[in-house]
Amino acid sequence: KWTGDAWDLGEFGGKIINVGDIQARVANGPYSRSAASAEEVIAEFDANGDGTITIGVAAAGPADDGAYYQAVVDAAIKLSSDKGWASPIIIDEIQPANAADELTNLADQGVDIIIVGASEIAEPLPDLTEEYSDIFWYCNCGAGYATLPGLAQSVDDGAEVGYTTGYAAGLLLQENGGTTAAMLGCCDLNFEKEFLLSFTMGIQDVNESFEVSYYPTGDFPYDFNSVPNATEAFNTALGDGVGFVLPYLGGAHEPVVQLANESGIPVSSAGASDVCARDDLDYAVASRFDGGDYIRAIFPQILNGQVKEGDTKVFKVGVDPEPGGLICDPTDEQQQAMDDIYANVASGMYAGDFGAIKGQAYGG
Repeated sequence: KWTGDAWDLGEFGGKIINVGDIQARVANGPYSRSAASAEEVIAEFDANGDGTITIGVAAAGPADDGAYYQAVVDAAIKLSSDKGWASPIIIDEIQPANAADELTNLADQGVDIIIVGASEIAEPLPDLTEEYSDIFWYCNCGAGYATLPGLAQSVDDGAEVGYTTGYAAGLLLQENGGTTAAMLGCCDLNFEKEFLLSFTMGIQDVNESFEVSYYPTGDFPYDFNSVPNATEAFNTALGDGVGFVLPYLGGAHEPVVQLANESGIPVSSAGASDVCARDDLDYAVASRFDGGDYIRAIFPQILNGQVKEGDTKVFKVGVDPEPGGLICDPTDEQQQAMDDIYANVASGMYAGDFGAIKGQAYGG
């Protein structure tokens, strides 16, 4: 339950973002203080010797999507501001086919740290982390990405997040008299399959008769930003009588949330953790795999030397405060049910089920 503080460049298709245009939307709390002094941090991470730290951010989707991509961008802006560093250089809407060119573009602009926001643009990292070894590289690449000696990573467990999101959705369906949920995604990618299967498992653990339908909205691969297609998919789901919607989308996420609000259908976030506190859109569930939260948690450890290139921080539901699904305004009974599910996930009770889901999703 949200308490306010308890949750714990251009020529290839991307564009450089004017940080001043989006600075005002960043309103997160301060970062934890690193054990290293400011001087020590600059000495360690100032790759180009200009006396400050500049972060470069590479985002696969729009930096203002209000969802998965924006979370990472906002966190980098806030980190730089809190530390008194230079404004970050941000390239968003990077297509996977152009990732090598755009990441090289970013590395050539005098940045000291590069944050890669998602695995869909991470394919060039084995070569680039070697070529630009003076830069500190971090990727929120997710489970399944190979460990690299020149790359710090954060990962979560998509099945854990999907399951708890589904359980939250199931409790709301139970309360509202609904029986079906819709997941709007890109194009049935492997990690979407993992989330869909675990989301369905969670819903059906509330009531085995509940059903989930998947609606593709984008072109293969990695198109999570098609608003016209997502609108059409939502309208189809609406006609099918769904009682809950999970827009597992990037740039098309908020338009679907708006449509769900207008139609009176409970809706979930897809990554962002702060949605229960928003007053412009109404969310029933926060499905939290927030890359910004992971940056806030891991960068104090990076800056004080606890996490180094080659290391991977795993965020676990029920263990770490950052990931997992939750109901924005639960009843006491719903909150107790979610607390119990979190404890079960943390205990490893569903490890076999989650392993089977991963095998089905990634096993071909």
